Amino acid sequence: MREIRNVAVIGGGLIGMSWAGLFLARGMNVTVVDPRQEAEKQLGEFVKNAWPLLSDLGLTLSEQVQEADFLTDTALLRDIDFVQECGPERIEVKCEIVASLESVLPADVVISSSTSSLKASDIQCGARHPERILVGHPMNPPHLVPMVELVAGKQTSEQTMRTADAFYRAMERVTIRVKKEVVGHLANRLTSALYREAVYLAAEGIADIEDIDRAISYGPGMRWALMGPHLTYHLGGGAGGYRHYLDHLGPTQEARWKEHGTVELTEALKEKLIAGVERELDSQDRETLVQRRDQALAKIFVLKKTYGF
Repeated sequence: MREIRNVAVIGGGLIGMSWAGLFLARGMNVTVVDPRQEAEKQLGEFVKNAWPLLSDLGLTLSEQVQEADFLTDTALLRDIDFVQECGPERIEVKCEIVASLESVLPADVVISSSTSSLKASDIQCGARHPERILVGHPMNPPHLVPMVELVAGKQTSEQTMRTADAFYRAMERVTIRVKKEVVGHLANRLTSALYREAVYLAAEGIADIEDIDRAISYGPGMRWALMGPHLTYHLGGGAGGYRHYLDHLGPTQEARWKEHGTVELTEALKEKLIAGVERELDSQDRETLVQRRDQALAKIFVLKKTYGF
């Protein structure tokens, strides 16, 4: 198995910069490729700002902030051992990126896509070495949220999956194998189901945006930060555990499932949602909110490790 020391991140947006920061912290030689020249400065600032939190989490191997190399063209890549692809969420663009990468990469270099919804099998279409392509989907921001979903395409080799799994674990990530390809993989499907109901509740005037968000962040979201829904309901079943919960409270879940709504994101509804979020922000700028979120995520990360969650 190829030793991974040199990592290419394709795409210097939010996800790409976050991945780059993590990989640098873990001692990788990182090259970021983005056609926008201004992305180089943004990348440097992002990594510099992220380094203290990465250090607090024990993820950095050096006190000194490390810098990534920057290119505007994949054709200039050399000596790469692993690729984290973070290009636009359009299948034709993903396939173009794969084609450009395959013109410069050896056949055994894994290409892992950060795609949030697309299937690896579709990204493999037309590839010369489809067996090396998989989905390695994080949650934003990947340098602070440890989960990575690994999804194989129809032609992905088991060796590719093992290589990716070992790499992400070395990056101190929590890997999850999704057994079947579905649009949105696993985590995004779960969050999408909740979001649909949150939008429906707002559209129907059942609660304000602010209260819907508070209901999650101060209610089930606090439990979900420690354990998932199945284990949460196992504890909710008392001494009888999950079996007792399903036998006695399962019917109430089914009743709620039947009431869940479907809603269309009309322009009027979008404006209502945006207005609610702006009220919730209460003049707080986005950058301040991002900083507060990232600091809190780092504390939650440590807390989970401390208590074994």
